[in-house]
Amino acid sequence: MVVRSLVLALPLSAALMLAACGGHSANTNTANATKALPPANPIAVGKMVQGVGAAKDGQRDRAVSLLKEAIGIDPNLWEARFNLGVVLAGAGDLAGAEDQLRQASKLAPEVQDVIVALAEVEKRRGEHHAAADLLGDFVQAHPQALDARTLLVEALRNSGQLDKAIEQGQEVLVRKPGDAAALGELALCHLAKGERETAQLLAKQALDSNAKSALAHRAMGLIQLQNGDDALAFQSFLRASQEDPHDTTARLNMGGVLLHAGRYDKAEEQFRAILQVSPDDIEAQLGLAAAVRGQADAHSPAKLEEAKSLLTKVLERDPHNIAALYNLGVLYADFLKRPADAMPLFQRFLSDAPSDHPARADAEKYLAGATKPAPTAPTTPPPTTKGGKPQGGKGPSK
Repeated sequence: MVVRSLVLALPLSAALMLAACGGHSANTNTANATKALPPANPIAVGKMVQGVGAAKDGQRDRAVSLLKEAIGIDPNLWEARFNLGVVLAGAGDLAGAEDQLRQASKLAPEVQDVIVALAEVEKRRGEHHAAADLLGDFVQAHPQALDARTLLVEALRNSGQLDKAIEQGQEVLVRKPGDAAALGELALCHLAKGERETAQLLAKQALDSNAKSALAHRAMGLIQLQNGDDALAFQSFLRASQEDPHDTTARLNMGGVLLHAGRYDKAEEQFRAILQVSPDDIEAQLGLAAAVRGQADAHSPAKLEEAKSLLTKVLERDPHNIAALYNLGVLYADFLKRPADAMPLFQRFLSDAPSDHPARADAEKYLAGATKPAPTAPTTPPPTTKGGKPQGGKGPSK
């Protein structure tokens, strides 16, 4: 008989799951989740095992093919759908990953790994409210699911529900006192509320609890950045990326610090590294556009074309992205010498940007036909504690 439940302890980008012969289960919820399902087809399981092995060996296309074969043989083999979702997410196919993970969650609604993977995909797509709803429903039914609850804190924070996020972070600490991830998330919540001293205390507690916590180092870096210490902040972001190479948010903030310092070539390296992991990351695309534009001159038209292409792609996905609207307008007006193409972009920017946005005055001058020198530095998204839609801005805030 095939028992459908061996979870491998790997990062999400490689968090693959196998069905195994025997009675071992690494997830206490799995047995309950699969009671109503028929026994797994052994041929399908064999294909899945091969697919998992191929994925681990970096053979992504072969892994996808084998996992799809497994699903074709046994559509109820939720582990194969889970694995396929993880592999597709790693390849940047978030729509395909979401489809497979949703089907896996319907087949195995009690398995925490599945709902966490699905919420991670929603997070990467910028659907933070959807991620929060998924995780909220799950932890209500499974109060001890701490991985899901910790991710819920992040999803609530990213969707602007700060008080609810703090409440859930405290619930994690009730069940797991001193948890570095919960403390780090709480630090980011209080920082978002402008409570910098509380945030700093919580970040320090997180680092005291686990000096290798990438999240805690990232939180401390954001606090240092707001304190005006770019050098210390950069070191914290660097440590975060070293502790967790998949921590793209730390890299994003490192890139922001480098942009602010005019180190465009080094900033470009950070943004390209993010896009290797997450090709659809809008903030990384905006940062890369700023970095390559910062290196452009009369002898490098290719840099300007790449910046234009990146910003255009962002606006195709998010027509109201104010950072992309403003930056593309500046690119057309000052660098490509096409003011007629710039004017509609500035008009859209002024329509969408908040009344206190620091770039409004410049956009109004452009529309009024005022001549002004090209900005000395590209406009970039601000430091971020999250994924999702950037808010625009003139560089890392101090």
